Order: sequence, then C-alpha cells, then structure tokens
Amino acid sequence: MEHKLMELPFDKDALEPILSAETLEYHHGKHHQGYVNNLNALIKGTEFEEMHLENIILESEGGIFNNAAQVFNHDFYFNGISGEETKPSHHLLELIKRDFGSLEAFKETFLDTAAKLFGSGWVWLSLNDGEVLEIEAHSNAGNPLLRGHTPLMTCDVWEHAYYIDYRNARAAYLEKWWELINWDFVSQNLLKFDEKRTEHITPCNDNSELCEYIDALDRADHSNT
Repeated sequence: MEHKLMELPFDKDALEPILSAETLEYHHGKHHQGYVNNLNALIKGTEFEEMHLENIILESEGGIFNNAAQVFNHDFYFNGISGEETKPSHHLLELIKRDFGSLEAFKETFLDTAAKLFGSGWVWLSLNDGEVLEIEAHSNAGNPLLRGHTPLMTCDVWEHAYYIDYRNARAAYLEKWWELINWDFVSQNLLKFDEKRTEHITPCNDNSELCEYIDALDRADHSNT
C-alpha cells in the first residue's frame, strides 16, 4: 500500500495572516511530503508494507515509526485547522466544562502545556480509557494512539510549523493558532468515538423483564453522554 500526501482542506492562502502560504508550502509541501516519501521507502518489502497507518504506528519502531507517526500527526493537524470560524459542538463543550471547568480554562491549560513542551513535539486533546478528556504532551512524533487513547485535536510545536511567520516566538504562534481550530473536526472525532462505543454495546439477548430493564438503562445512559 502506497501512502500519499493528503490534500489540504483549504487554499494555501486561506489561513493568512495567521499562517502564511509560504509556511504551508514548506510545512505541508516539504516536511509533510518528506515523511510520506520516507515512510513509503522504509516499508517497502517489509511486514508493514500493506498495513494501515495506525497499525504501523502501534507495531513499528525507529525510522518507520517516526515517519508513520509524523504522517498521521500532520494529517490530523491540517484537518484540525481552518480559515472559517467554527464552534465546539454542544456535547464537546459539555465535556470540556466537565473536565476543565470552562473553555477558557481549557485554552489556558492547553496553550501553557504547548508553550512549555521542551524541544519539538505535539500537544493533543484526547479521550482516555475512562472517557475523560486529557491534554497530552508528546515529544518528537508521539501521539495518543501509543497510550490507547482517542485523539481529538492536536497542535504542532515543531519549529517548522511556525518559524517563517513567528521565528522562535512559540507563544505568539500558539495564541494565533487557537483562532484557526476547526471545531467541526474536533467535534466530529468525538462523535465518531461515541458511535463506535455504541456499536460495541452488547445488548441483553434474554427475553426476560430483567433484560428489558438492563437494555433500557443502557440506552438511557448512552443517550445522556
């Protein structure tokens, strides 16, 4: 299976003045493309050649892992930003309020985590095993898949993501990046998680009144989450 560079879901000048077309030419057209090219070359003739990207990330190491994860991470990053104004879904906003107190408190914690991440890496919003929202900071090519978590949103804090426009002012980049978040994409990732979870609910197959009661409780519980 040949992995291909994703097409940007917006024109290269659509994010200006926050992110310039020149930044996207290098970030997407050079760096992102480079990871795709490296991955295809490294997996040729190996057990990973026909694997899906997520499986390669979970089962590989070294150069193959680094390039596979960077392809996944960049795909996620570019899908997660937009020049259009969007808002979190009601469900996402409720979870943010539940787990962080408010959207503003979440923003402050997320951006502070990203600003303080040493060196290069990624900061993610994910759902952990307990279905609680979590901010994760990963160095280099790390991501929530490695912890069995569900990624919802990410910010790239490698310098190639912002150096042309902000030089070494990471905090300034982060503050402006927040304005580009594609909340529709983040909300859709949460919705996909909810749908997948519902698919794995095993109904009670007995025809007893007890089973009917248990199934009703399950339906009610998942309709309220």
